[in-house]
Amino acid sequence: MIEKLDKIDLQILQILQENSKITNLELSKRIGLSPAPTLERVKKLETTGIINSYHAIVDQQQIGLKVKTFVLVSLAWQKDSALDNFLEKVQQIDEIVECYIITGEADFLLKIVCEDIPTYEKLLFKTLSQIEEIERCKTLMTLSTVKDSKVLPYNYEY
Repeated sequence: MIEKLDKIDLQILQILQENSKITNLELSKRIGLSPAPTLERVKKLETTGIINSYHAIVDQQQIGLKVKTFVLVSLAWQKDSALDNFLEKVQQIDEIVECYIITGEADFLLKIVCEDIPTYEKLLFKTLSQIEEIERCKTLMTLSTVKDSKVLPYNYEY
C-alpha cells in the first residue's frame, strides 16, 4: 500500500535526495516546521520504507574505477535452475553493481564498474564467461556520463 504523502513529506523527500547530509535544523527551516515534527516526519518516512537508506555517492573516477559498462545477458534457459544459479553467481561478483531483469533483446542488464579495460577483459573472460547459465553477452561500453541524477522524477509539488 502506498503511504499518503502531503506537501511537506514531498518537500522532505526532494531535499533529502538532493542532500541527505542536511541537518534536521536546516531541513526544518527549509520546509517551515520546527525541528521536532520535522524529525518525526523523517522517521515516519524511514519506518514506512519510503526512505530505505542513506549513502555516500563516491566519484568512481576519483578512486580509480575508470571503466563502466552495461552488459546484456541472455540465459541458457534449457539448463536446470538457470535463473537461480545465475542470480546467485551475480551476487558474488563485486564489480556487478546493478542487475536488472529486462525485456527485449536480452534477459538481464548488468552494470559493471572496474578499474580499467584489462580488468574488465579479465572479468569478462575469466568470470562471466565461466557462468554456464549464460548463453550470450553483449557489452555496451560507456564513453562518458551525460546525466546521473539521484533525484527520482516525481511531482514534488503537491
